[in-house]
Amino acid sequence: MFSLIVFGVAIVVLAVTVLARVPVHDWWVRACEFPRVQIAALALLVLVCSVWSEAPWQIPSALIGLGVLLWQCWRIAPYTRLWPLQVQASEPGQEERCITLLISNVLTPNRDAPALIAHIKQHQPDVVLTLESDDWWQQQLDEALAEDWPHAVRIPLDNLYGMHLYSRLELEETEVSWLIQDDIPSIHTWLRLKNGERVKFHALHPRPPAPSESEESLWRDAELLLVGKEIHKDGEPTMVAGDLNDVAWSRTTRQFCRVSGMLDPRRGRGMFSTFHAHHWFMRWPLDHIFVSEHFTLSHMERLADVGSDHFPILATLCFRPSRSEEHENPQADAEEWADATETIREGKENTQSD
Repeated sequence: MFSLIVFGVAIVVLAVTVLARVPVHDWWVRACEFPRVQIAALALLVLVCSVWSEAPWQIPSALIGLGVLLWQCWRIAPYTRLWPLQVQASEPGQEERCITLLISNVLTPNRDAPALIAHIKQHQPDVVLTLESDDWWQQQLDEALAEDWPHAVRIPLDNLYGMHLYSRLELEETEVSWLIQDDIPSIHTWLRLKNGERVKFHALHPRPPAPSESEESLWRDAELLLVGKEIHKDGEPTMVAGDLNDVAWSRTTRQFCRVSGMLDPRRGRGMFSTFHAHHWFMRWPLDHIFVSEHFTLSHMERLADVGSDHFPILATLCFRPSRSEEHENPQADAEEWADATETIREGKENTQSD
């Protein structure tokens, strides 16, 4: 019986691993991309337990466990210190060119505003982005931040997609867009740096592929790829931040990076898993910051719990266009460009028909 159980677990982790590679938008298939660390841990357990398995199950269990473990580790490895840095480290003395950004999905029913405000007061970020913030959260944040973070974009919603941006830096040419769905906002603005230069900033929070939200990942994928194509076309110094409801290693996020040419500061540094804050055994990186090759990274960390199901994340990035050549931009091939165009078209058409 023990050998059959081990073999059964081996088949499950193999099935989930294979499903994650199937190019469809169904939520239950896309969800297989999320728990790569957990799948790798189960595969390692299968490999170890196969030592005590009996024939004829021992060798198949061991081979499956080893194969799944190697594949999942290959996908996870770029988000560990074993991998080369994708965004190079900043040198000291560039404070006038740096932006400290704090992102927090606050969880709408969460009422522990003092915990988040304490982080903001302690770390003094230049820009604060909150997701899932409603009228109540706006009242708390306005009271605490209005004086020192006077530039703001406020989109209070009670549908879990509210969004607030508070900034010490001037905001210019700011737009609030509803890119794919008319209840999912995004913010697009220019940030005027302390040295007078400016960079483009996109704040996103697309709908997740989950049975309570969407049966498909299509809308999420379409929004990310639409922004990615615009970034590629504009070629401006750009930052993208938000809860993307997608993991760093997923097909869509990697395609977004190749289409846009954006870089992931996590690569070579760590996972910085931000969700789920209350379940250590089920965590993955959902809250993201991506930058163009014009930036280097001074500091990045996951902050302590603020009562939400997401941890906040903090990063200091420096605008250093003279170091652009030190970065190797990911690039999409013709097939990926065609797929991105088709995904965007389907996302817009399905929205119109719903």
